[in-house]
Amino acid sequence: MNYVSAENLTKSYGLKVLFKDISFNINEGDKIAIVAKNGSGKSTLLKILMGKEIADSGSVIINKDIQVVLFDQEIDFEGELNVEEFMMTLDSPPIMALKNYHHALLTENADDMDKALNEMEIHEAWDLENEMSQILTQLKITDLQAKMKNLSGGQIKRVALAKLLVETRAQHRHTLLIMDEPTNHLDVDMVEWLENYLSKAMVTLLLVTHDRYFLDAVCDIIWEMEDQNLYFHNGSYATYLENKIIREENLNSTIDKAQNLYRKELEWMRRQPKARTTKSKSRIDDFYETEKVAKTNTKKEKLELDFEMKRLGNKILELKNINKSFGDKVLLKNFSYQFQRGEKVGIVGKNGAGKSTLLNIIQGFEPYDSGSIETGETIKFGYFSQKGLQYKEEERVIDFIKEIGENFPLANGRTISASQFLRLFLFDDQTQYSPISKLSGGEKRRLHLMYVLYQNPNFLIFDEPTNDLDLPTLTVLENFLLQFQGSLIIVSHDRYFMDRIVDHVLAFEGDGVIKDFVGNFSEYREAKSQDQNKKTQVEVREVPKKTETVSTASVAAAPNTKKKLTFKEQRELEMIDKEIPELEKKRTEILEKLNNETDYEKISVFSADLEKISDRMDELEMRWLELQE
Repeated sequence: MNYVSAENLTKSYGLKVLFKDISFNINEGDKIAIVAKNGSGKSTLLKILMGKEIADSGSVIINKDIQVVLFDQEIDFEGELNVEEFMMTLDSPPIMALKNYHHALLTENADDMDKALNEMEIHEAWDLENEMSQILTQLKITDLQAKMKNLSGGQIKRVALAKLLVETRAQHRHTLLIMDEPTNHLDVDMVEWLENYLSKAMVTLLLVTHDRYFLDAVCDIIWEMEDQNLYFHNGSYATYLENKIIREENLNSTIDKAQNLYRKELEWMRRQPKARTTKSKSRIDDFYETEKVAKTNTKKEKLELDFEMKRLGNKILELKNINKSFGDKVLLKNFSYQFQRGEKVGIVGKNGAGKSTLLNIIQGFEPYDSGSIETGETIKFGYFSQKGLQYKEEERVIDFIKEIGENFPLANGRTISASQFLRLFLFDDQTQYSPISKLSGGEKRRLHLMYVLYQNPNFLIFDEPTNDLDLPTLTVLENFLLQFQGSLIIVSHDRYFMDRIVDHVLAFEGDGVIKDFVGNFSEYREAKSQDQNKKTQVEVREVPKKTETVSTASVAAAPNTKKKLTFKEQRELEMIDKEIPELEKKRTEILEKLNNETDYEKISVFSADLEKISDRMDELEMRWLELQE
């Protein structure tokens, strides 16, 4: 089923052409990632598909039977709503059934409850309520009564993401899910859960992300936006890179041939008389086409980072028995660590565990409760924080950089001007003299990165540096950091970035405990997983041999309750007692069909149905036990 068809789309802002005459199709089940430099038009293209922007020319046809849903960087919400109310603002039959059910629970009206339960059955809202609960739990959204206006930026993003996933699940129509950087503000556990959720979900997806592991796990089609064109690649991120190299090599070969032909034809053009025949006019037309190809500029502006780092002394940074708490919450407990020259340390842990607090303590931005810190006299910190740039609203890019200095020292002893340094970061002359407020989010992040490096630090501290940076810039940044001779601390949830850069991990494991692990991020995760498996095996061995089991029959025949339950729990228990026998009956019927069936396709369908019923029965039995307790 075709979801979207676009033909000859063109979009410009002033003199800047984002894309020109691009065409594409999106079909049911496609999982597409868009890759491009910041400013190439990724977000603009998404907004055109959503109807929030209008193309200069071309057409977009969206199938009338589909719903287009967008997860954007900017979240609209009413601040006075609590989380639960915000989640319930969705407009779909299952959500309306849930609203009516919750209303009936409050009023305790028997007629309203009967009607609500009937709606819940018709619209399969029980499953949706269960999935909503699971999504909120996985995204660590626990206080459903919290006002939206009181949430942090990261919490708002997670609540919005949960709502989007529930909305996609609740729609009975076919849905195109559009996501712009969904992994920002998620910790590693959340990213891996979302990765697993989207890779298994039967959704049609158009995605912009800088997370290469996430991209490879979720998407199998890559759209590359470059030089106002759109290129298509089937396969992984590595396949896209290979295809890109081949395309550029073929283009260079074509240009070389055109240049050789151009030189020959140029001589012929110079010898020709003014009066020309029809035949010669045709050759002249071909000449100008050849000239156009021959003069194609394939030289790409690349971000190149190579500067003269300030000298590091023998003493770098040493922390001794650092303690830090906020009330009863312990973030650091007797933490000691001595940083070495050239060491690249990754810091990982759940949100709120104290990672950013440690960075602030190291730089003297925040006091610690006890302990001591010794910082080398030659140390100059360069801090790339999540807060972003602090600038005056109308301040120009070039003036902002010149406040640090007119020139910048290079590794070879030369210097370059602030304007030349800006060009290394892909800021053309027009952009340099534009107000910073006019830059895109990604361009501001790139300027922030440049601002940090322009101060020539020898100890870099990066707090979530990959957010909103495009993949080309990330690749160059990674290559630079690998060559960086100073010390480096990175806090990041980007697993690919961490695997490439860090050789040491400090893991915040809660209650002030920080584990010191030698190796990259994936190696740390593997070691942690093995430790957890060993712990689980020990716990299993300690369980007494005799355990009580509850059969399906006994669950179905058990009394409704032995302890006092709330009205909602009482109704839920009654529904479970009703549903389990029905599922048993369906299970028996499917087993009989399987025993008598020889058609492979039908066997596959029956087996899938049987698995769903078994999973649902397991789920109901566990919930029944919880209510009985």
